[in-house]
Amino acid sequence: MKKLALVLSLLAACVPAVTQEFSAKAYSGGIFRPRSSPAQLSAPGGLEDHVVSGKLRLTLDDAVALALINNSDVNASRAQSELANFSVQRAHAPFDTVFTSSFAPTRSNSPSTSTLSGAATLSTLNQSSQAQVSQQFQTGTNLSVGLNSTRATTNSSFATVNPSFSSGLAFSLSQPLWRRAGLFPNRAPIVIAQRGVRQSRATLEAQVSDVVFRAVGQYWDAVQARKNMEVLQKSLDLAQASYQRDKRALELGALPPLDIYRSESQVAQRKIAVLQAEYARKQAEDALRQTIGADLDARAGALDLELTEKIETESTLAAVDLREALSTALKNRQELEAQRQQLAVDDTNVKLANNNLKPDLNLSASYISNGLGGTVFDTSGATPIVVSTGGFADSLSQLGGFKFPTYGMTLRLQMPLHNSSAQADLGSALVSKRRDLYQMRSLEQSIALQIKNSVHDLELAELVMAAAKTSRDLAEKNLSAEERKYQLGAQTIFFVLDAQNQLSQAELSLVQAQIAYQKALAELDHAEGTLLEKHQVTVKP
Repeated sequence: MKKLALVLSLLAACVPAVTQEFSAKAYSGGIFRPRSSPAQLSAPGGLEDHVVSGKLRLTLDDAVALALINNSDVNASRAQSELANFSVQRAHAPFDTVFTSSFAPTRSNSPSTSTLSGAATLSTLNQSSQAQVSQQFQTGTNLSVGLNSTRATTNSSFATVNPSFSSGLAFSLSQPLWRRAGLFPNRAPIVIAQRGVRQSRATLEAQVSDVVFRAVGQYWDAVQARKNMEVLQKSLDLAQASYQRDKRALELGALPPLDIYRSESQVAQRKIAVLQAEYARKQAEDALRQTIGADLDARAGALDLELTEKIETESTLAAVDLREALSTALKNRQELEAQRQQLAVDDTNVKLANNNLKPDLNLSASYISNGLGGTVFDTSGATPIVVSTGGFADSLSQLGGFKFPTYGMTLRLQMPLHNSSAQADLGSALVSKRRDLYQMRSLEQSIALQIKNSVHDLELAELVMAAAKTSRDLAEKNLSAEERKYQLGAQTIFFVLDAQNQLSQAELSLVQAQIAYQKALAELDHAEGTLLEKHQVTVKP
């Protein structure tokens, strides 16, 4: 029994990972118990924190934060990135410890053809049991330890051991010596999967940046729509004031009846512009609500938006160096990082394809310790006599003594004379890398063009904004002068109404220029890959 304990402890020492994994809840829970599906959509969150006085009050950073929490595109991209983690887990599958067991009873009855069979009808019962643990290592080594036992009974009178217990403890080891030898070819799927995770994370960060950029643009679109409506409402108020003044002048007889129609017509036209601006504002705000997930909440979606970000810029405008911006983009753009990871995967595939061109040379060795136990008969006399009794424990005790060994070694060489499959894999890997290099070049060109366009748009927005401010100031002075002339009777109402329209257009142009400047700044940050950093957004791995 001491020898049996030694054998069992040796078997346990060879497979420590098996006992460790079976004792872990995650292993048994994942294999033997089905887990409930977590595929449920979460409710939109964070909206109630921004409800103030019956309105949804948002700064630009608030809109960005809500978009990252509730936007469906972001959540879908995050789920797609999480899928890559399971690829790494799947790549470790060849190195999982495998436990195999079997039990196979067989009963046989056959007619005897010779007196040497020991019975007229030969009847046998074989009960075979086997347990084996195998483990493949990342060096390509495959180790297996197996314990097998067979209990055999027969009605033959010539059987010297009946029932008999035959046991064997087998150790086998195989190692590739040429193709797939070493860590690299066996770890290559894991390395590729890990690079896939990094590529997926870079892609996720680029997609998050796109969503943030869209949220910023929609926020400023909503602000612009509201400012446009305010400007047009102000213009309508001026037209109504002119109409009321002309109406009183008409009642006093100081104005010809036909002159009242001009101011009344302006009121009607500006009402149309206000109505159109109001519905444009609603459309812009609805688009922003969808991006931040407010349309998914019935209460928050019904609240009016209060956008607190100011469109006025600081006195000192941004100064951008084109070369520095391009250098920043090449360093920070996650699309480039994703492409770099793809090129690294291509290098791994090329190296692996070259390894598969090598001949397959494998060395395998095995060692088996045999044991036999059972009831021993002396069949030399007329009647078989029981000499000794034994059983399964006796056969196991002989295994630990290693008295009846069987061992051997095999060296096998397989060398295809023309390895078409491996050559095709190598050619495909080389072509894939060349294609991805061209895609990398195209992406760099595209990013360089985006940087140039962003810088030019920002410079244009600065110049237009300065000109729009001057135009607005001059339009205000012109309206004041025309109103003064009209009051003195030196000018007709036509010139006052025309000056009002010019002021309205100048203010709309200024609002448009200010919004264009803010969007140009966001566009430049997005092109440089610093938009997430500017809004303090971090994509966790």
